[in-house]
Amino acid sequence: MDEIASLLEPQLPGLRRYAWALLRDDEGADDLVQDTLERAIRHWAQRRRDGDLKAWLFAIQRNLFLDVVRRRKSHGIQVGVEALEEVSASADNPESQVGMRDILTGLDTLSEEQRSVLLLVGVEDLSYEQAAQVLDVPVGTVMSRLSRARGRLRDFMENGRSAVLRRVK
Repeated sequence: MDEIASLLEPQLPGLRRYAWALLRDDEGADDLVQDTLERAIRHWAQRRRDGDLKAWLFAIQRNLFLDVVRRRKSHGIQVGVEALEEVSASADNPESQVGMRDILTGLDTLSEEQRSVLLLVGVEDLSYEQAAQVLDVPVGTVMSRLSRARGRLRDFMENGRSAVLRRVK
């Protein structure tokens, strides 16, 4: 068990970031990470020894997230813009807080497939091959989704974002 813990522990920050980016809720993200780890430990003997541990864990987490989304749809629970109110920027600068909200709002405009690939490659620094394993799609699909996601996010940030308040002296 110590061997498993030593392999899983370095993956926790990335799993936590990805869970929060998907759910935008601290408690929900913690629960998702815990569920991911429980499932990974329960199925540890079934994982491929020559496979990529990081990609395997992110695949488990994404599948659990999709289960959450399906449950929410069937129960009618929706997470909206009010979840952004809980976002706290590290800087005291109000403009950076608006920028953070704009980025998160822009991410929300992306499809789940585009958002996932952008977070996996751009934030979690997975290779295209690792992201393809997580998403269970060909590498070319990862590349095209990433290109479209970056383009849509760039367009949103340039044209669709909320107005930035200026300081008046």
